[in-house]
Order: sequence, then C-alpha cells, then structure tokens
Amino acid sequence: MSNTDTKSVSITPTRYDLHTHSLRSDGTLTPAELVTRAQAAGVEVLALTDHDVTDGIEEARTAAVSLGMRLISGVEISVTWQGQTVHIVGLNIDTDAAVLQQGLVRLREFRQWRAVEIGRRLQKKRIEGAYEGARRLAKGNIVSRTHFARFLVEQGYVRGMQQAFKQFLSSGKPGHVPGQWAALEEAVGWIRSAGGQAVVAHPARYKLSAGKLQRLFGEFRECGGEAIEVISGSHPPEAAQHFARIAAEQDFLASAGSDFHDPEKTWMDLGRLPDLPAGCIPVWRDWEQVESPPAKVAAGSFS
Repeated sequence: MSNTDTKSVSITPTRYDLHTHSLRSDGTLTPAELVTRAQAAGVEVLALTDHDVTDGIEEARTAAVSLGMRLISGVEISVTWQGQTVHIVGLNIDTDAAVLQQGLVRLREFRQWRAVEIGRRLQKKRIEGAYEGARRLAKGNIVSRTHFARFLVEQGYVRGMQQAFKQFLSSGKPGHVPGQWAALEEAVGWIRSAGGQAVVAHPARYKLSAGKLQRLFGEFRECGGEAIEVISGSHPPEAAQHFARIAAEQDFLASAGSDFHDPEKTWMDLGRLPDLPAGCIPVWRDWEQVESPPAKVAAGSFS
C-alpha cells in the first residue's frame, strides 16, 4: 500500500501523537481500540508504531477513517548501537516496501528466539511456564520482555512491572538476554526505502553520556535520519527544552509521541502531550496536505 493516504493535515501540535503501541507488539489495546481512545482524547493525527511489526496498520486505518482521524503508518525498529539498544521510529512508511518487511522479519525471528531463551533462563530459577505464560499474554506476533513482566506480576513473583524488570529482566538479571538488533544504518535505510522519515525515539531514556548521545545523533544524521522525539511520554518534563535545543542546533525536525502502551499507565496517556517548544520545526511540517477527513461515526463503534 502507498503511504500517500497517510499524510496528515497541519493542525495544532498538541493533537498529534506520533508514537503509540497496540497489542500487535507490547501494548494492551487492539489497533481499533487504540484509535478510538485517541480520538476520544482529542488526538487528530495518530501514528501506530508497533515494535518491529506493521500488521496492525490496516485495522487502525479502518477505525481512523470511520472516526474522522488521520492515521500515519509507522513502526518502531529495535537497533543495537555500540552495545546499547536504541529505538528508531519510522513515520509515513509504505508498509508494503519489501526491504523494510524483510528487515522486520529478521528482527521478529530474533525476538522469537529470545523469548524462548528468556523462558529457559527463568526456568533455571524455578519459574515454570514463563514462555508459555508470556506467549498467552501476547495477542500478536511479538513476545516481548513486557509480556514476561506481566506474567511475573500475574503469577505473584513480583508486585509490579518495574520490579519484574529490576529483579528478573534487566541487564545482569536471570532472564536478561542481550539484543542482537538491526544496525543504525540498516534501520534508517529500511525506513527511507519505504518512503518514510526516521526519528530517534525517546532519547532521554538511553543511558548514554552526553558525548555518546551526540555521536549517536551524528551517525543518525549521516545515515539519513531526520528527526528526534522532543516531546515523549517517556521523558521527564525538563527533557523537552533540552532536546528542543539539540534539534535546533543540529537541524533536526522535532517529533512528539506519548509512547502509549496501556491505559493504566496514565502518565503516558493519549491526548496529554504538551506543545513543542518554541523554535522547533515539527516533523509534520512538509507533510502533504489532504482533504478534510470523512464524517465521524459514534466513538464506540470500534471499542
């Protein structure tokens, strides 16, 4: 499918949300439920950016058209850069692009192997049925660490998701399996081959020194990357001004996304993003204008 029908109208920045997840990766809502919730929260332009998979886009687009929203085809690609996992969002991608889909297949194959290995390692710690439990909780093709964390909470091994990661799934813990993801150049290349724009997701989350972060941004730009997430639900409030300055100094476009996964995580909820700081050039600046969206139907139609 072409990315032409995913182009957005230019509207108030607070009505954009360009980083969200459904249960096709590690979110908890179906793509249609995600769109419905976003529309009810006042979002008018929404990107579905599931991890390493695009198979929720069609369902999301159908719901968005019925609700009078604009749906941006997106993906969040896992990258290994200097031993660190970073995420690159692709916006306005052609989901039929062969190079992109071939790359995503490779990443999903690794994810499947990793999930089995996490289960094996947790079993060595007398946690039985972890892989099967995570597989049950995953409604799409992706079994992630988040699903293992939910299983550990469900079974009473930990009290919450944060403890699950801290005790079992983070680096150096029993269930941690290092990622072997795409190279930065590969990920950006896949996105560009699909006609999309590459964005560094939630840069404040990475445990990188200021110098290393600058090197990441420099290599990202050399690969053809265009934007960084200045506004993110994964960022502390003060990070927006910091990354707005970096975007201005390094000629990056600015993106904004909640990184929404779950209605229970209200600090990352839809429709709550602040405006981009003054001086930012939004990633949607040059997006092709489109006609007004079709008439809305009842918001509950896809709930």
